[in-house]
Amino acid sequence: MGIKPQPLSQIKKELNLQDRDSLINLCLELARFKRDNKEMLSYLLFDRQDEESYISALQADMDQSFDSINTQSHYYIKKSVRKILRELRRFIRYSNRNETAVELLMHFCYRMTLIKPTIFENRVLTNIFWRQIHLIEQKIEKLHEDLQHDYTLELEALIKPYAHDHHIS
Repeated sequence: MGIKPQPLSQIKKELNLQDRDSLINLCLELARFKRDNKEMLSYLLFDRQDEESYISALQADMDQSFDSINTQSHYYIKKSVRKILRELRRFIRYSNRNETAVELLMHFCYRMTLIKPTIFENRVLTNIFWRQIHLIEQKIEKLHEDLQHDYTLELEALIKPYAHDHHIS
C-alpha cells in the first residue's frame, strides 16, 4: 500500500533543478514533518563542524538522564537504560563517525557501571552493557591505528573490573 519513494539518484537530480528558496522550503517542510528530520538538520547545520562540542553536549544530556534514573528496581533501570540507548543511537546515526560512536558508547557504558544497585546483578542489563562493549570494539577496528590504540586502552580500563564475569572477545 502507498507510493514507493523515488531512488536517491532521482531525488538528487530533482533537487539540482530546484532554486535556493525551493530547497529551503523543502528542508523546512522535512524538519516540520518529523522530529528525527529536525534533529538531523540541526546536526548538519550547527553541530557537524564542531564534533567535540556535539559529543560533550550529548554526554552532558546522557549524564542528566542517568542521574534521573529510578533505581528502586532493575525493571525501572532497564526501561531508562533502553530509552537512553535508543536516543543515543539516533544521535550517533546523525554523525555517522566511528570516533563519535566510540566516545559516546564508552561514556554510556561507563555510566552504566555507576548505577546502584549494580547492573551486573541483572542479566538483561549485563547483556546490554556487553553488547555495547562489543559494538565499541567493532567501531574501534575501523579507526586509524593511533586512535585504535588509545581507545583500546581506554576500553580495557573500563571493562577490566567486570571482565572476570564475562568472556571477552
